[in-house]
Amino acid sequence: MFDIGFSELLVIGLVALIVIGPEKLPRMARTLGHLAGRLQRYVADVKADINREIELEELRKMRDSMQQAASNFESSVQSEVSKTETELNKSVEAMTRDPATEKKTEETKPEETKPG
Repeated sequence: MFDIGFSELLVIGLVALIVIGPEKLPRMARTLGHLAGRLQRYVADVKADINREIELEELRKMRDSMQQAASNFESSVQSEVSKTETELNKSVEAMTRDPATEKKTEETKPEETKPG
């Protein structure tokens, strides 16, 4: 994050020792440590919230695409079923109207025996 080397930290520490004084420096360092820890936790919480929102949005997109695929599949199956039903109805109608089929059915009927 920050590009601070050891020598730069040493200079900052010496300046803080001179400006703040040796009595207040440990308390100030402790306070800065607590603030830095809070800041890190806050940043981590914000990152986690953002990641959760991103994952949630991805899951919503996936759910929507799966629902779209399911509805497309359902409509294609329905169209195929209705097409097959129509073809079957046409073939049944054609068989009942076909004179050659009627002759075959008459020939296969058992002849009635006449009394006599």
